[in-house]
Amino acid sequence: MAYTIVLENCTGCSICELACPNSAIFSNDDGLYQIDPDLCTECVGHFDEAQCNVVCPIELTCIPDPAIVEDRELLMARKIKLHGS
Repeated sequence: MAYTIVLENCTGCSICELACPNSAIFSNDDGLYQIDPDLCTECVGHFDEAQCNVVCPIELTCIPDPAIVEDRELLMARKIKLHGS
């Protein structure tokens, strides 16, 4: 599942935005953070864990969207498309 949900408990510290290897996390016009599902690879091909959750000072702020189910193969293909091999 792609990480596409940033919960309301987000403090807006922006550390997740800086840690994302795909620039998938951004602040919207309301100052709330969002994750672009077309750019999120759950850090597959970069790290063993999704960095948005690793660096976040609040537990479970970035969560997978159950409506967007993606397997490791699809996430790796997206990573390659975004960054090359």
